[in-house]
Amino acid sequence: MESLPALFSDLALILVTAGITTVIFKWLKQPVVLGYIIAGFIIGPNFEWFPVVQDHTSVETWSEIGMVFMLFGIGLEFSFKKLKKVGGTVGITALTELVTMCVVGFLLGKALGWSQMDSIFLGAMLSISSTTIIAKAFDDMKLHREKFSGNVIGELVVEDLEAVLLMVILSTLAVSKSFDGIQLVTSMLKLGFFLLVWFLGGIFLVPTILRWSRKFMSEETLTVFAVGLCFMMVVLANLAGFSSALGAFIMGSILAETLEAEAIHKVTTPIKNLFGAVFFVSVGMMVDPQILVDYWWQILVVTIILLIFKPLSNVAGRLIAGLGLKQAMQGGFCFSQIGEFSFIIATLGLSYGVIDEFLYPIIVSVSIITTFITPYAIKSAVPSYRWVTNHFPERWLKRLENNDSGIKVKSGKTVNMGSFMARQFKNMVIYLAIIIAVVFIAFFAGSFILKYVPKPWGAAISAAVSLVLVAPFLWAMGFKHTLLKITNKLMEINKFNKTIIRIVFALRCIVVAVVAYSVIQHFLNTTFWSRLGVTSPWFHLINIGFALVYTLLLRILSPAMRFYKRIEERFMDNLNKRQSMQIFTIPEILQENCHLQKMTLSPDSMYSGKLIKDTDFRDNYNVSVVSVERGKQHFELPKSDFQLFPYDIITFVGHEDHLRLLLPRIEVFDEQLIPERDESEVEMYKVKVQPESPFVDVALMDSGLADKYDAMVIAIERDGHFILNPSARITFQPSDLVWFVAQREKAEVLMDSHD
Repeated sequence: MESLPALFSDLALILVTAGITTVIFKWLKQPVVLGYIIAGFIIGPNFEWFPVVQDHTSVETWSEIGMVFMLFGIGLEFSFKKLKKVGGTVGITALTELVTMCVVGFLLGKALGWSQMDSIFLGAMLSISSTTIIAKAFDDMKLHREKFSGNVIGELVVEDLEAVLLMVILSTLAVSKSFDGIQLVTSMLKLGFFLLVWFLGGIFLVPTILRWSRKFMSEETLTVFAVGLCFMMVVLANLAGFSSALGAFIMGSILAETLEAEAIHKVTTPIKNLFGAVFFVSVGMMVDPQILVDYWWQILVVTIILLIFKPLSNVAGRLIAGLGLKQAMQGGFCFSQIGEFSFIIATLGLSYGVIDEFLYPIIVSVSIITTFITPYAIKSAVPSYRWVTNHFPERWLKRLENNDSGIKVKSGKTVNMGSFMARQFKNMVIYLAIIIAVVFIAFFAGSFILKYVPKPWGAAISAAVSLVLVAPFLWAMGFKHTLLKITNKLMEINKFNKTIIRIVFALRCIVVAVVAYSVIQHFLNTTFWSRLGVTSPWFHLINIGFALVYTLLLRILSPAMRFYKRIEERFMDNLNKRQSMQIFTIPEILQENCHLQKMTLSPDSMYSGKLIKDTDFRDNYNVSVVSVERGKQHFELPKSDFQLFPYDIITFVGHEDHLRLLLPRIEVFDEQLIPERDESEVEMYKVKVQPESPFVDVALMDSGLADKYDAMVIAIERDGHFILNPSARITFQPSDLVWFVAQREKAEVLMDSHD
């Protein structure tokens, strides 16, 4: 028999051990992530009394897949729209924590007598938290719907972006031993460019493809399609020089804007749980007791400093950003660990040979310890808040608390020159990113044309094709105008406004001409013109002339550029599709205080089976029912006498805080997958109809078996043949063998009466 690869036995060992330890930890009412880590330690190479994993390379690959699915799941629950809503808060918080921990880590390294590069890398590693650890803790503790969770997930995304920039900075320091500001700025622009292009392209393409194929999508095909898109973005992110985790998150956030988001989340969650278990087990496998013994005091010091300064710096950042003390502490205490990116940064330092080898095991050990502590740190936030409120002076608490926590209503927006210029700049950045991406695609297509079409005609055709492909977006950059009435009013205020606006419009046209010239020059280069006998500088002038004519044609053909308008309409439709499918759209002016949220009514909920008028939705929670989905039926604006049934999907409208309080009373689902039940006393019995039995020649429906004995006749054996589920009109005959189901006590009475 052919022997199995070691991966099979390794996965059996990993999953069985993880299953046993997690059951024990659930029994102990502890987070299952801790059970995974313990399982990893038990089957790791440093635990001699248990079988160990053999194929470490394959397990590491599986664990990376687990990290990908963890980030993909986070992206499905958190869209860039939500990041925009909390962007200012999470940006300030993440920057405060980053600067604080980099400084604290550097000073700690110097105090421990480490080299300058070790200290710099230590600060970088301490500044990045673990997205997967926090996400898993949120899953285990059911915290995803808490008020502070949105800011926490948003900050983790910002931290991942910061980690990419940190790796660029550290790579520069490792190679040149000096700070290269130009490379940093270039990397930031590169990251911003790819994020923008991926998001815009994904929002346009992915929901469109799903809409076309929706009627063919089964659970199986949707799973395959979603996972395929996830790994496609992982590959693209890797090719662009970014982490696989970032690519997975981006695709998750793109799919979060589609109608299929909930279904995708449902079908991919089991996959995420499987591979996520392997990831956390692999983390536990890195625990080495000997390292803990050799470097115990350095590990202890780094851990203590991390547990003190990292949460405190995060809380401080949240307070600076304007959050209340309770929400700041709940969110800040989540950041009590380091994780995946810290390992990557340490590996980077080792690969360049700029840090000592002892630093990596120290960071791994600190990560393991803080991973254990993270769930308890999150749980300690509220008790710590109570302690602070009981012991801090009243005047301090007034400064720390956000007193503007009531419901706010924003006034209408006022457009001035500042907002006008900001809008113009934002649009130019978006258009440029799209244009650059389309130009790259056009250049790629042109390279194929040049292979099969002889020169110089191949170059001319390639240039023409590229200019046609980029035309709609160049037209939008140069000549698409919105808010014409507001623009005219701003120009009428004074001559300065008129001059500035005209300069902006002229600049847009110049950018169009420059891009057109660059495309033309790429194909109609020196080689092309030399074949036609044209020398420099004449061919440059000709290319400039072509670019100006092309720009003028775009302006003249503005009425024909409906194609771009359709592209933009499709993009906005995809972006807002989930919101537009709601019963109504909440105006932006009310969105801060008024939310629509769907909840699935549990059979165990106190509201199951009640009429709406008999509930306390309005009185205690100040929310209203706006629609109910029941199978394929939709009931919009149900009346007060509408009855709610189990598994109804109810859409409520109300304030976010009120909806959060109502949620656990609507979705009362037991965590236990297989519910316990008392052992059934119902069994199957048989009785033979004797010739003197009172049931002879009596119809089943007249026998009283159901009424008197609660018995259900399943079959009658007559003359060696079985009559399954006999008709109620069948009559019993002598020697019939009757098979019936009943409770034990009544079955015994029935059989005794026929003995």
